[in-house]
Amino acid sequence: MIFETAQIEVLPGHAADFEAGVAQALPLFARARGCGGAELHRVIETENRYVLLVRWETVDDHLIGFRQSEDFQTWRQLVGSHFARPPEVFHTETTGKSADLSR
Repeated sequence: MIFETAQIEVLPGHAADFEAGVAQALPLFARARGCGGAELHRVIETENRYVLLVRWETVDDHLIGFRQSEDFQTWRQLVGSHFARPPEVFHTETTGKSADLSR
């Protein structure tokens, strides 16, 4: 499993509209080949900053399968106007894990 992490800064006053756009877009991720789910996190320490976490089977599922799809264009139409700057996106893989992260 690969994790796509996107750090997203939104324009001041756009948080609610951005969150609504992400809610509309989550089904686009869910139906993408190799996507194991997506979730949006609001950064507590920094106003107007979010982290989008998306689980992919492979990096190519994200960069080729999703990024080159019409659904990616729809995603950007729903949320792109709220970006203060382009998101910083990177991919990670798990190298260590505790038994239970829910505690």
